[in-house]
Amino acid sequence: ACRVVLGEWSDGALKICRQNIRRNSLTARVVPMQTDAREKPDKSLGEFQCIVSNPPYIPRADIDTLDASVKDYEPHLALDGGEDGLDFYHTISEKWKEVLVPGGRLYFEVGIGQADSVLRIMRAQGFGDIQVVKDLHDIPRVVFGTLCTEI
Repeated sequence: ACRVVLGEWSDGALKICRQNIRRNSLTARVVPMQTDAREKPDKSLGEFQCIVSNPPYIPRADIDTLDASVKDYEPHLALDGGEDGLDFYHTISEKWKEVLVPGGRLYFEVGIGQADSVLRIMRAQGFGDIQVVKDLHDIPRVVFGTLCTEI
């Protein structure tokens, strides 16, 4: 019974998102829109109970070392997380928390070795009850936390 705003920056990816929404009969519940996660969200979006993000998280210098199936297929915009791979975690934690309801949750997919850094970034932005979830290969892959309204 949830309602979803699906944000995507790339025109091409947004087109595929729209096709997938129609293909899965979700047009009544999922609204796709072009948005830049690096920018502060417009207040007209309303408030959210959770935000889920799979941001670009590859350190810029590592992109050329990726497997050809990734570096030659995925747009670099979808891979480049800045010098240390953490740019989007800083930006989203800071700017997008403003559209979370009190007690709302922020979920991130993270790259290998980034979970502790993302946990610290979220804690610095006022998130608590932060948890790390491992993937099927026992690699920390998801970090999520709750926006705290009181300390």
